[in-house]
Order: sequence, then structure tokens, then C-alpha cells
Amino acid sequence: MDLTFTPEQQAFRAEVRTWLTENSAGPVPGDETARFAQRVDWQRRLNDAGWAAVHWPAQFGGRGATYTETAIFYEELAKARTPLLANGVGLMLAGPTIMAWGTPEQQARFLPPIMSAEEIWCQGFSEPEAGSDLASLTTRAVRDGEDWVITGQKVWTSFAHYSKWCMLLARTDPDVKKHRGITFFLMDMEQPGIDIRPIRQITGECEFNELFLDGVRIPDANRVGEVNNGWVVALTTLMNERAGLGFALQATLRNEIDDLFDAAIDNDAIRDPRIADRLGELYLRVETLRFVAWRALSAVESNKAPGPEGSIGKWLWSETAQQIADLAVDILGTEALRANSPWSFELMRALGYSIEGGTTQVQKNIIAERVLGLPKAH
Repeated sequence: MDLTFTPEQQAFRAEVRTWLTENSAGPVPGDETARFAQRVDWQRRLNDAGWAAVHWPAQFGGRGATYTETAIFYEELAKARTPLLANGVGLMLAGPTIMAWGTPEQQARFLPPIMSAEEIWCQGFSEPEAGSDLASLTTRAVRDGEDWVITGQKVWTSFAHYSKWCMLLARTDPDVKKHRGITFFLMDMEQPGIDIRPIRQITGECEFNELFLDGVRIPDANRVGEVNNGWVVALTTLMNERAGLGFALQATLRNEIDDLFDAAIDNDAIRDPRIADRLGELYLRVETLRFVAWRALSAVESNKAPGPEGSIGKWLWSETAQQIADLAVDILGTEALRANSPWSFELMRALGYSIEGGTTQVQKNIIAERVLGLPKAH
């Protein structure tokens, strides 16, 4: 793995930094709805400047950035503390899936409003009894003329209450093995039969939702890939799930560590050797995360098969984020627990990091089997 950047990559980083220096999203609103509106506006500004879909091929409206350039871009966004992009699911998941599997008509219809954040997307994969074992999903799709009639339930659907479209997995043949008989659909969220129920989190916000589907109709023209081949299509979605994200996440943790260093110096907490040791240890963990992310990227660019880096990175990131939030309380005391403190939000929000995006137990099993050669747990 070579961590030396080429002159072209250094120039790309400088271009991103210059644009971010000259363009600010402004202060973050306190209201959840206003924050999401800011994210929509920020993505539209990025799109107008040609940055929103930086990793998409030029033929689909992107900049055709390489894997390394994409990582640099998201790392710089995080360093600049910009808002998250409103349509991350569309840009990182739906868009690449439609580019890979969609018809020309689907590509022309759906890709432009994904980039502009005109139409927000969500992902309808997980179900109450199909989370880590996603292929066990039971939501049914039955053909009725030129439509499919959908009945079932989805859960943990991020930003469904803001979304116009949903990538939906449904079972079209219950009589074959579970990975077969699944079909991939694009579902209009603004139609009868869809009941969206936001899930109130410990933070007070509603990031996730339950979806109840009762006789929802999807035209066959909105099917992606062949009937009963949806699992293969979904693998494209899942493979893109953390593209660029790891670099943004570790850069965000680095921002938090820097903030805690400054706070510990300001209130003399740094004089406590236990605080100083924990700050140093977490700084090294964040740097380790960065190297793990670059190692994974190096393998992808060398056309090597994905290794365990994704699981190692997810496990390390979730634990590190939780430890940073805990340390913030020890450094800042009750100041970190105020209702409007970003640290009180992070302290509560970080509890879910070891569950979402693949639980820590699942990541440890992957590492045990693929790295240590241990037998599968049954």
C-alpha cells in the first residue's frame, strides 16, 4: 500500500479545499426539519458546482473521480465540517445500482433528480425478522397485469419520511431458496397503501422509520434487473454502502478528538495523566482507522477481492466513536450533558453505532472466519 499522493491527486485535494473555503453552508440549525432542509440546499449547491456526484461516471453527470479522489473529496468535506448530503442514499446506493442494472429509461428518469436532491431516496431492505439475515425477508410482490402488488413491512428505513423514492426488495417466489425469488423494485413513496411511521430515538430525533405496505402498486417498468434476480442487484447496492463513507467518518472523529484536545487544554483536564493517555490512545485509533480505510481502498484500486478491512473498520469506528463521547463527558463534565450540547447528542447517538450498518457481533464473526480461520458459529 502506497500512501503517497500523485501530483494530480494533490491538485484535486487543493481544488476541493479551495471550493469549500469559498463556499460555506452557514451555521447548523437547531431544528431537525431545518437541518434537513439545509442539507438539501447544500447538496444542490454542490451539484451546481459539479461536486455532488463526484464519483459518478461523466456519462451520467458525474466528474468520473477515481476511488482515491472520491475518498479525498469526502475526507475534505468532513474536515471542513460541512452538512451531510441530503440524498446520500441516492448518491451512494440508488444511483450506482441504477447505473449498473437500470434500463436507459430508468437512468434518464431517476439519475438527474438524485444529483440535484430534487427527489430524496431511501432503502427498503431490512425487516423486523430480516436484518443481518437480509435474505430472509418476507415482503411479498405479486404480479397483477403490468403492476406488482406489494404487501409487507420494512424497518430502520433512514429518512423515509423525507423520501420520494425507495429501493425495495420483495419476495416474488416463496418456493425457492431464500437468496433466490427476490426482486428489486423502485417504489414511489407518495401513493396509497404506504404507512410511514417515524421511530423516535433516544436523541429525540426521527432518523429511522417503519414502513407498512398494504396493496402498494409498482409498475413493472420500475423493476430493476430480472424477476427473482434481485439479490444479485442488491449486492451492488450493499457493495457501495460504505464507498467514501469510511473517510468521512474517520475525519469526523479526528475533528472530535481535536475539539477535545482544545477543551482539555482550556480547562486544564490535560494535566490529568489518565485524560492525556486516553486522548493519545484515541488519536492513534483514529489514525489507525484512516490507514485501514486507505488499505481497503488500495485493494479495490488494485482489483483485489475485498478483504476484512470493511469489517475491521466498522468495528473500530463504532467503538472509537463511543469512547470519544465517553471521554467528552470526563473532560467537559456537566457541560457535555446540556440538552443543546453536541456532545450530549453524540453520547446518546453513538450507542447505536455498534448495531447499525452491521452489528459488532457480525463484524467479529466475519473477522474470526475470514482472518483467523475459526469455524462458523451455528
